Parts: sequence; C-alpha cells; structure tokens
Amino acid sequence: MPQALAGYRICDFTGQLAGAGATKWLAAFGAEVIRIEDPVRQGRWDILRGAPPFKPGQRGIDHGGAFNNHNTEKLGITLNLKTDKAKAILRRLVAISDVVAENFAAGVLERWGFGYDALKTIRPDIIYVSNCGFGRAGPYSRFKTWGPIVQAVSGLTYTSALPAQPPAGWGYSYMDHTGGYYMAMAILAALYHRERTGEGQWVDLACTDAALTLNGPALLDWTVNGRGQRDMPINSNRSQFGAMAPHGIYGCAGDDAWIAIACRTQTQWEMLAQLIDAPWTTAFRTLAQRLANEDALDGHLSTWTSAWDKYALEAVLRERGIPASAVQKPAERVDGDPAIRDFGLWPTVRHTAMGEVRVDGLPVHFSRTDWRIERGGPCLSEHTDHVLTRLLGLPADEVAALHEEGVL
Repeated sequence: MPQALAGYRICDFTGQLAGAGATKWLAAFGAEVIRIEDPVRQGRWDILRGAPPFKPGQRGIDHGGAFNNHNTEKLGITLNLKTDKAKAILRRLVAISDVVAENFAAGVLERWGFGYDALKTIRPDIIYVSNCGFGRAGPYSRFKTWGPIVQAVSGLTYTSALPAQPPAGWGYSYMDHTGGYYMAMAILAALYHRERTGEGQWVDLACTDAALTLNGPALLDWTVNGRGQRDMPINSNRSQFGAMAPHGIYGCAGDDAWIAIACRTQTQWEMLAQLIDAPWTTAFRTLAQRLANEDALDGHLSTWTSAWDKYALEAVLRERGIPASAVQKPAERVDGDPAIRDFGLWPTVRHTAMGEVRVDGLPVHFSRTDWRIERGGPCLSEHTDHVLTRLLGLPADEVAALHEEGVL
C-alpha cells in the first residue's frame, strides 16, 4: 500500500537535527528525500556525520550515530556548488522537486544563487523552507547561532535554575527537536496549500521562535501576575501550576534508582499514607499542610522509598491507584518496557557502512499509510550515481567524468 507522502520529492540541504529531523519524518512516510552535501568539505555541512556515538571499532564520516539516526530513508548525493556544472545539475533536480529545505544561516542559498526568487524561476510552484536561528527578517536575522544561544535568547536557560543556583541550561537540544517538528508541519501545510491552489511559497522558520513556544507557563505567569519564573520557588520535579503534593522523584534501593510519585488528589495521598503506615504522615493530612512543608514531606517520603526496589514499589502504588513510575535508564526504556518495545519506537535499520543499527522511530502509527524506517542514513555520496543516471537521465560515462572533474 502506498505511504502517505509517496510521490513527493524533497531537495534537502538540512543538517544536524533542527532540519534533518524534519525531513526524516517526511522520508519515513514515503517522500523521496534527496540529501545534498559538499564533496570537498567532507561532512562539514553537518558536524554529526563524523561525530559519536560510534559502534565499537568504527570511526569516520560514514559512521556517525546521530547523523544516521536523523537521516534514515534518505538518498545522499554530493554536489560541488562552486562549479557551474554542479549548479546546472541542482537546477535540474529542483525542477522535478516539490520542496527545497535547508537550515543554513540566513542567506547561504542566496549567495549560491539559489534563493527563493531564483528557485521560482526554475519551478514556479516550488516550496522553499528555510529554518535558521533567528529567521530571515528582524534585527537578529544576520546573526548565526547554536544551541546554547537559542536557549539563552528564548528564555529557556533562565528557567532552568534550581533555587539559589545559577541557570543550568537545558542540556540536550530540545529546541532543535521542536524546530524540526515545526519544520515538518510547515512543509506539510505548504504542500496542502499548493494542492488546493497550485501556489508554492517561502516558509520562513526561526528556531529561537520555536523554542519560545516551550516557555508557556513562564510567559503566562509574567503576563498574568507580573512575576518571573525565577521569582517563585522552583523545584523542577514539583508541580508549580497545580496544587499537588507529594509530586516528585524519590530514591529507591540500588544504585541510582528512582521513582516518580504524583498524588493529584486527596484520596491518592490517603491511599499512600495508608500504605506507608507511619506516624509522620499525620502531620501532612491536608493538602495545605503538605504544600507548606514540602521539603519535610519529600524527606520523609524519600526515606520510605529508599527501602524499596523501584519496580516493586511501582507495582504496589499502581495497584492502589497512585500515579507512579520507575525512572528508567536507557537500557531499561529501550529493551525493558514491553509497551514501548512493542510500539516499534526503535526499529533496526541496515546501514551500508555500519551494518545493523537501532534508530529512533516515530511515536505515531497510521492504520492505512504507516511510516517505514528500514534503510540507514546515506554514506557520503552513496546515491549520487543512482540519482543522476536514473532520475536525471545522465549517461554513466558522463557521471564518471563529473566525478573526475570534482563536480560530484
């Protein structure tokens, strides 16, 4: 059965996660995504190409684990766009593509001669999607950026501090994930608009603006109360915008073992107190008492949970209707949880250089046109000959000559 996006072709200049994560979704649902890279710079367009994690004994630009993860089901070609012949090939590719997608710094494609105005002359209904740190307009548009800068400008860094501590940052690049998701949605919306009207367009997306959308509670608190997120007591595991206690992460028996417990109602607390069956629980009978003395409550509860195996306690609490879950480590969440495993969230793909490897799947399934991820990300220039001969119709000897000339 055809996949949901079969028949669409994406001319893809995206990299890292904020862009490549978007086109990964499209490729998984059947779009033909042709990833274009530079043969001269050997992976420098996308630093993840040769970056860890690696499989044991494997290194190099065709072995980057994160690159493979973000580029499954894509075709990979190389074009040296400093040459006129490569630009001519790109024009032919754009002419038969539905979308040109990139997440370079603002103005890169324009400098190469492939800005939106130029793309429209090649294909009038082309959809051009650009995704950079600050977008293509406004006072910051000329600035380049990276994860920590996006976090800082968007306000995420400020909200990351614990009480009396400096901002910690958000660690892994959540704004790149968010930017990628928004980029995928934007491409689909633009395709839908073109299906209805025949019109292509330029979709301008800013990763910093995407990150701003993760600030909802803090922005609302300022708008309504004139209060900044750091003006109130912060514990990242406690409920700040809903009166609940206990609501946190508590240590269990064993090395680095934890459990999450969240009592949303008085009945749930009473069930927990009955299970604990200790005199200290009487000091926390009401929600008001628990909220006023949350540090003491968490201290007592941590002492009690420390004697339990996290999974055993999880089962006991769930049987009583108390929201709880063991905090899972990577190996546990990938292989230990049958609900996650059976959903197919980590499929195994076949990569030309690395062999069989696991990658992230998509957290959604369609009953009739589901996604499929079976092929690993492309090695550098892996599909150049295939695309140029079969898709563009160039003779094999001409393609060989282009390799010799440094065009490909």
